[in-house]
Amino acid sequence: MTILSEFFEGLTGFEWDAGNAEKNWERHAVAQAECEQLFLNRPVLIVGDVRHSRYEARYYALGFTDAGRFLTVAFTLRGALLRVISARPMNRREQRVYEQA
Repeated sequence: MTILSEFFEGLTGFEWDAGNAEKNWERHAVAQAECEQLFLNRPVLIVGDVRHSRYEARYYALGFTDAGRFLTVAFTLRGALLRVISARPMNRREQRVYEQA
């Protein structure tokens, strides 16, 4: 199974920056594995992040983990790899958008 094949062609895996992974855990108690689960579970919503896409295209993903935790993940694409920038629990507005979709 390819990652997010309905949105992006050819994604094969994840690229992790140690600093971002550590920051996500320290600030929001979100583990790398949870981020990856979000991209493999359906439904997942993908929205472009125009505000932060000055140097490279960035996106937000809204989805859930295997344990049912709802997360918002900011990410970019680096070739065939998805690079998580930040991850946190969804806020109420994001959860409403996700549930309505």
